Amino acid sequence: MNRKRIIISRTDSIGDVILTLPLAGILKKEFPASYLIFLGRTYTKAIIETCEHIDEFADWDLISSMDNDQAIEEFRKLKADSIIHVFPRKEINSLARKADIPIRIGTKNRTYHWVGCNKLVKLSRKNSELHESQLNLKLLSPFNINKEFSLEELQQYYGFNKLKELSKDIIALIDKDKFNLILHPKSKGSAREWGLDNFAKLIEILPKDKFKIFITGTTVEAELMNDQLISKYANDITDLTSKLDLSKLIAFINQADGLIGASTGPLHIAAALGKHALGIYPPIRPMHPGRWSPVGQNAFCFVVDKECNECRKISVCECMHSISPEMVKEKLESIILNNKQ
Repeated sequence: MNRKRIIISRTDSIGDVILTLPLAGILKKEFPASYLIFLGRTYTKAIIETCEHIDEFADWDLISSMDNDQAIEEFRKLKADSIIHVFPRKEINSLARKADIPIRIGTKNRTYHWVGCNKLVKLSRKNSELHESQLNLKLLSPFNINKEFSLEELQQYYGFNKLKELSKDIIALIDKDKFNLILHPKSKGSAREWGLDNFAKLIEILPKDKFKIFITGTTVEAELMNDQLISKYANDITDLTSKLDLSKLIAFINQADGLIGASTGPLHIAAALGKHALGIYPPIRPMHPGRWSPVGQNAFCFVVDKECNECRKISVCECMHSISPEMVKEKLESIILNNKQ
């Protein structure tokens, strides 16, 4: 097999990018000499730099700021044999065609792919029972990769191994005698949230002799959480909001034991690193864990066992809020107990 240069195009959020990494791992396994280029957003670059399967990052934010001719030339400089439109964008579809990339893979249900792509895959994400990471793999069929992978099998294909070093003062925050638990309460609006009141109650009821609690989030999220969590529980938590860039956050999650959050990037990072990634999800399609659960050997989802449509048009999900802090505490204590056995 000749060396291939393949662009994986996924220009959306951190969690989506994490769930695309197994696709890269499978390509590398099938074509070890291939050169994989990930086309993504600037703020996801640290994710790609952590993945051993990706050889190059192409910055879509930079390319999209160029005029059309410059952008086409930038695509040509990548010298790609193929492009996989994992996250379809009309403008990227057009640029790939104009840059004369020989193999252009997209889905049949995007009308612009009928013009821009020459390898069309029948794939509908909306009504599928498959997980997002499994759906991505359908786009590998033009490479004659048609195996159905279980979520357990996909865990080995992250390649999430190129971690940045942390400073000694950050590493020193880890308490080796306790379960180091990261709470990531906010989601920047990308997911339904459990609610700050539930996180506050969880902080109150977790035994201080067993858990060391960290809070993570952006500067804006820190302001939203300050009154109810950060200032109120200053003696019970370690505030890391706005103190870690993405590469350092990844490395810190790797030092911790577990993370609790909604369907957000940090939750998927924790799962990819093999940490106890506890997600709190709504039972609403397509936001439910069947599609977006964290994939990892220690991943777990809290979700009410019902088909819920009542909360679809409102921001607060009562089904999520019905998951009590006591339920989460019980799960965490069972993890500690199992770790001791």
